Amino acid sequence: MRTLLTVLMAVSIFVLSGCLSRSLEAPASISQPLPTVPTGYMGKIIPSNVDASAGANIFESDCVTCHGKNGHGDGPASQSLNPRPANLVALSKISADDFLFWKISTGVDGTAMPAWKSILTDQQIWQIIAFIRLLK
Repeated sequence: MRTLLTVLMAVSIFVLSGCLSRSLEAPASISQPLPTVPTGYMGKIIPSNVDASAGANIFESDCVTCHGKNGHGDGPASQSLNPRPANLVALSKISADDFLFWKISTGVDGTAMPAWKSILTDQQIWQIIAFIRLLK
């Protein structure tokens, strides 16, 4: 079932990519402050018991296609996406846990970044964030 959801998500990303025009650009090119985290997400911090290795597995199956193996926004699908996927390494350096949790949960409007909150549990999203924090 998870493989089917991943395939459907990848196909959706490719189909939608031609229609999208806005992006949360790679942080190195952000010339304005990051959006304010909504109240429902504000102040969330990564739980102390989160397993980053579990996040690595989820990242490999669900994120690498767009964000690349090392999270630099250079995955195999990135060339066909407009706007390009965010550089998660750079983004993680300038954003708090609540921002990352919000964006992974709800997606990024105007981009191919989907909302994962209906597919992944909160725990799984935290695991991905823990893994992203380890990327260089």
